[in-house]
Amino acid sequence: MALRLDQEKLCCSVCLDLPKDPATLPCGHSCCMSCVESHWDEEAVYSCPRCKQTFSPRPVLVISSMFAALLEALKKTVPADRFSAAPGDLTCDFCTGRKLKALKSCLVCRVSYCELHLQPHYESPAFKTHTLVKPSENLQEKFCSRHDEVMKIFCRTDQQTICVLCSMDDHKDHDTVSAVEERKERRSELAMSVQKIKQRIDDLETDVTVLQQEVAAINHSADEVVQNSEVIFKDLVSVIEERSSAVKEEIRSQAKTEVSRVKGLQEKLEEELVQLRGKAAELQQLSHSDDHILVLHKYPLLSDLCDSDSPRLKIQPLKHFEDVVAAVTEACDTLKDVLNEEGLKISLRVSEVDVLLPQPEPKSRDEFLKYSRQITLDPNTVNAGLSLSEGNRKATVVREKRLYPSHRDRFTDCLQVLSGEGLTGRCYWEVQRGSGGISVAVAYKDLIRTGSESGFGNNGESWALGCFDMSYNFRHNNVRTVLSGPRSSRIGVYLDHRAGSLSFYSVSDTMTLLHRVQTTFTQPLHAGLWVYWVGDTAELCELK
Repeated sequence: MALRLDQEKLCCSVCLDLPKDPATLPCGHSCCMSCVESHWDEEAVYSCPRCKQTFSPRPVLVISSMFAALLEALKKTVPADRFSAAPGDLTCDFCTGRKLKALKSCLVCRVSYCELHLQPHYESPAFKTHTLVKPSENLQEKFCSRHDEVMKIFCRTDQQTICVLCSMDDHKDHDTVSAVEERKERRSELAMSVQKIKQRIDDLETDVTVLQQEVAAINHSADEVVQNSEVIFKDLVSVIEERSSAVKEEIRSQAKTEVSRVKGLQEKLEEELVQLRGKAAELQQLSHSDDHILVLHKYPLLSDLCDSDSPRLKIQPLKHFEDVVAAVTEACDTLKDVLNEEGLKISLRVSEVDVLLPQPEPKSRDEFLKYSRQITLDPNTVNAGLSLSEGNRKATVVREKRLYPSHRDRFTDCLQVLSGEGLTGRCYWEVQRGSGGISVAVAYKDLIRTGSESGFGNNGESWALGCFDMSYNFRHNNVRTVLSGPRSSRIGVYLDHRAGSLSFYSVSDTMTLLHRVQTTFTQPLHAGLWVYWVGDTAELCELK
């Protein structure tokens, strides 16, 4: 550090570089010969550019050969940009030509100084009252715009910095402290804020790492499943190809057997045909013979051949392997239907992949319909006061109880019914309400079946939206919450089982959220309907 300061003190006070043709002034300071001569030519008083000592008369300057030789050697050890400002550095306001980096800013001078131009503030008593601060680009912001005084006071009432004159004027009766004191008190708050930010940074970095791992896990799982699926489908294709080959072999074998039978009969008939043609020629010849004895002798022998016992072919439309084609076509159509149906299930499983990030809930009805499920009501659960129709999708309250067979899953006290299908993943369905009131619900399969506690929403195993002509309410664990929303005869239900999200919507031209539940589902859920009064209906809609 001492060497660095010595090097700085050797610089010319005018050009701020190592002197060229150094001349030593009577006060002992040195400058470039040309710099000091130009300086004195413009000034009426001859003074030292560094310490401001005056001389009279004008000194006659000579070059210091020893100092010049020392400077030449020193230049080889000092970088060319020793004091130069780097990009982004605040520059000295006094430098002309090559701008040097500012070391301090003066609140009295309201300018910024490089290390060399700052020396008078350290050496001259005239600058002792000046306040030096870290280099500041916007010095004017530290001064009051009204009184042009340094703002050293903080007004807690107005939460702003002010000057001394402001504290005696507009902020006279306000709670004020020195800016230094306020900064000290806020230092702990700043430290806490910094700690929070650092903690947030740590958390975000952890989350980013987790997400990176999740991306790798998703890709790895997808690659593994694709490979396994390819093996499974190749096995299926192999089975189809083997079956195709087997059918070909069966057809060829059967064709060979049938052709052999036909050819055997054909050869037999052809042999008989040759014999008959020969006998016919003999009979024709015999018929023209005048030898009565010969005719009477041979005719009985030849006439026996006319009564052939060979079977005649039935002339009728024949079917060969056309039925096989129909059977193969039927089998392929059935297989296609199965593959299409199972393909939809596979696609559903693909869409239900459980990843780290929650799936966003659909916005439009078309988006909800992508998760639509065709649900039917389970006759084994329906209360005797309800009648099922429309393919077990519609429940109607009847006056006379139905004689349903006894079943342990049947509701005995509440006019309720559950769906037969268990619901997991993401599902959407809609319920059409008739006149009167109903509850649209979901529940676990092991929900109790007797007593008032079996009512949807009256226990911890079911969640129910009550829908009436003038109001809505939500019930769970026997806690009732009154809801508001547009009246509609159709209610949409969206379930994201893995995310633990259950939403009820009023469905009309638009979909309006009535209530959303966020919880953790531990079992598959079943859709439920509770219809209250005779003649009222509730129906699971067919969605296309």
